[in-house]
Amino acid sequence: MKFYVAVLLIFCSCCTAVQAQLYDARTTSVNFEKKERDAVKVQVEGTAAWTRDFWQSWLKDTYNIRLKGGGVLGLGKSDLLVAKQTPASSVSGKLIDLYSTVTSPTDSTSELSVWAAFGADTFLSPDKNATEFAALRTITQSFASAARLKAYREQIAEAEKQLKEAEKEKEKLEKDRTSLQTNTTSNLAKIEALKQQNISNTLKAREDSVKLIGNAQQMDLRKLQLQRKRDRMTALERK
Repeated sequence: MKFYVAVLLIFCSCCTAVQAQLYDARTTSVNFEKKERDAVKVQVEGTAAWTRDFWQSWLKDTYNIRLKGGGVLGLGKSDLLVAKQTPASSVSGKLIDLYSTVTSPTDSTSELSVWAAFGADTFLSPDKNATEFAALRTITQSFASAARLKAYREQIAEAEKQLKEAEKEKEKLEKDRTSLQTNTTSNLAKIEALKQQNISNTLKAREDSVKLIGNAQQMDLRKLQLQRKRDRMTALERK
C-alpha cells in the first residue's frame, strides 16, 4: 500500500512539474546568424500554429508590436518572426529589433523563443542589459499566462460543446427508446388481439366441422328417403 501511495505522490509531483514547466519562462539561448544569442523561452499547450497566431495577435493588441514572417514549417522547425526597429517602451526607450520563433516539441505543446537587439549585432543579454532583458522575460511570461488562460477557455468551450452534443444525443436516444417502447406495446397488443382472433377462429372452425358432419349425415338421410319415395313411385306406376 505504501508503495502505491509513493508512486501516486511521484506521479502527482511529475504532473505538477510538467505543468509548471509548460508556462514557466526561462532564460536560455538560440542559435541565430551562426551565433548563440541570449533568449527567453516558454512552452505552452497548443500547436505551433495556434501559439504563433496568438503570439502575433497578443503582441499587437497588448504592445502594438506587429511581427512579420512566414508560417510554421513543421515539427521542430519554424520561420522567424521579426519586428524591426519597433518602439517597445516596456522593454527600452530605444527602438529594438524583436525576434521570435515557435517550435513543436510535441504534437500538443509548442515552444516560443524570444530575443531582441538594439541593432545589428547588439543583442540584449541578462549580463549587459539586465533591465531590458528582465522586461523581455516579463513580456514572455505575461504571454504565457495569457496563452494558458486562452487555452483553458477554449478547452472549457469545447467541453461545453461536447456536453451539449451528448445531451442532444441523450434526448434523441430517449425519444427513440420511448418510440420503440410505444411501438412494441402496440405490436404486443396487436399480437395478443391476433392470438385471441386465432383462438376464436379455431373454435369456430371446430364448430363448423361438427356442423358439416351433421349436415352430411342429414344429406345422406334425405337422399335415402328421396330414393325410397322414387322407388315407391316407380312401383305404383308399373301397376
